[in-house]
Amino acid sequence: MGKKLFPTDVINQAQGVLTAWNQISETMAFGPANRESLAEDLSAAQSVDADIAQLESQLTARRNQRDDIYTATWDKVKRVRAGVKANYGDDSSEFELVGGTRLSERKARTRKVAA
Repeated sequence: MGKKLFPTDVINQAQGVLTAWNQISETMAFGPANRESLAEDLSAAQSVDADIAQLESQLTARRNQRDDIYTATWDKVKRVRAGVKANYGDDSSEFELVGGTRLSERKARTRKVAA
């Protein structure tokens, strides 16, 4: 998304302008811009904002649901790897097939020289 062409508080400003416009003159208009069109725009914007809030709530619920499924899936993956490691050993080709790193293929630990 690029730079927005309106201030972040456009709804608050529009409500203030509409309130002042009602106090100044109910018949004053500026070309196609009149009180009714501004009130309609405010109403439409508030409706869209409410829809967005509802959709964001649904999105949050779905993300939480996805995270729960991912957690359960990851738990099963770890259990399968641990089971294969227990049954076939940590240097077996079966352990490598399920995504483990064989013992013979691991890097040797490097020791730090004490000064």
